[in-house]
Amino acid sequence: MFGKRKEIDMLHGPLAGRLLLFTIPLICSNILQILFNAADVIVVGRFAGDNSLAAVGSTSSLIALVVQLFVGLSIGANVTAARAIGEGNAKTVKSVVNTAITSSIISGFILLVFGICTAKTLLVWMGTPDEVCTLAVLYVRIYFAGMPFLMLYNFGSALLRAMGDTRRPLYFLLISGVINVILNCIFVILLHMDVAGVALATVISEGVSAAMILRCLIREDGMMHLDWKHLSIDMGVLKQMIRIGLPAGIQGTLFSFSNVVIQSSVNSFGSVVMAGSAAAVNIGNFVYMSLNAFHQAALSFNGQNVGAEQFERVDRVTGLCLLYVIVLGIVLSVGAYTFGTVLLGIYTTSPEVIAAGMVRMQYCILFYWLCGMMDVMPGCIRGMGFSLTPMVVSLLGSCVFRLVWVATIFQVQHTIENLYFSYPVSWIITFAIHIICYFILRKKLRTMHAAALS
Repeated sequence: MFGKRKEIDMLHGPLAGRLLLFTIPLICSNILQILFNAADVIVVGRFAGDNSLAAVGSTSSLIALVVQLFVGLSIGANVTAARAIGEGNAKTVKSVVNTAITSSIISGFILLVFGICTAKTLLVWMGTPDEVCTLAVLYVRIYFAGMPFLMLYNFGSALLRAMGDTRRPLYFLLISGVINVILNCIFVILLHMDVAGVALATVISEGVSAAMILRCLIREDGMMHLDWKHLSIDMGVLKQMIRIGLPAGIQGTLFSFSNVVIQSSVNSFGSVVMAGSAAAVNIGNFVYMSLNAFHQAALSFNGQNVGAEQFERVDRVTGLCLLYVIVLGIVLSVGAYTFGTVLLGIYTTSPEVIAAGMVRMQYCILFYWLCGMMDVMPGCIRGMGFSLTPMVVSLLGSCVFRLVWVATIFQVQHTIENLYFSYPVSWIITFAIHIICYFILRKKLRTMHAAALS
């Protein structure tokens, strides 16, 4: 299936094994990405105190809010490249590579300037307590200095996934992840740099992973070769990337906005609850990103098979991704909750913080398998070439629903448990609507294909 090739053949042969071979390195890569932030949270929680833990952990939703729009464009690059590969169109693939890398550089510098300039205003707007805010602002500003590196890696790895290569991005992240942990220990434990140290370690390690992904594309033979001297933007390709990626980016941005609103509500319960929530979110991210690998697999597999007009394989990819995410999701969600106190103890020694974290574990993390089911469907649908529908469904089913929940039900019963419960309810609603839309769009796709042949 691999042989000497680094890519997986998505168009021929059995799908079950190929999906797993594609997805397992993705799961490992996603976990390593979460380790960047987890290493930050663990080190500051252990060696800098609860306020530093709250400062680092409470910024994750804000960072996601700012970067999601541009990360959506990398999804557009993935689907556009995958479809061109399925069609065998080498010229278009080369244009996608040049356009994607150029766009990543531009978007990275836009995010750098925006994040540094608006960090304090956004954190104050979120209601971050005074004893946490100064540290959080410092962390965010240093973190955003590394945005060009983060964007380069995201776009570059999306291109490699489009051709079925998930192993090399894993190797790159493994190297940069080890560097991140080592630098965290040096900057925080030895040099006592507090949140500035963990942010700087993240920026340096992201720079390493970006350099490796660029070197990989430059040395790549064939369609995916990047000619650094001829970087440019093909407006036709960019429009295609935007058509697919912009709705995904808007969805991610507004999805993160709803999380920011909820984080603001969490902040109202004080620094202990903030710290416990931050640690629980970090643990939950390991579960979520493991399941999100099947979303990414669906993008690439469905994209290539739609390009090759193999619609039966699209249905099989969707069914297998759902099956895998349910099984893995239940195992990971239940496991994380069962060992919750032990896992939270890695982040902090405070019994109060651990107790606060277990509340979030009970109401959110235990049900993350529902989130995985919900998250797979937009990947399946976007891989088919429809990006607007999953955006609208996700916005209504998750974002708008949660905002309404905070404005109504949470106001009636102002408890942290009630706030957290909005998550699993929104996952169930959104997944149900996505399933209905999938069958409608599948029929539309086949009708469009039949009309094109007639």
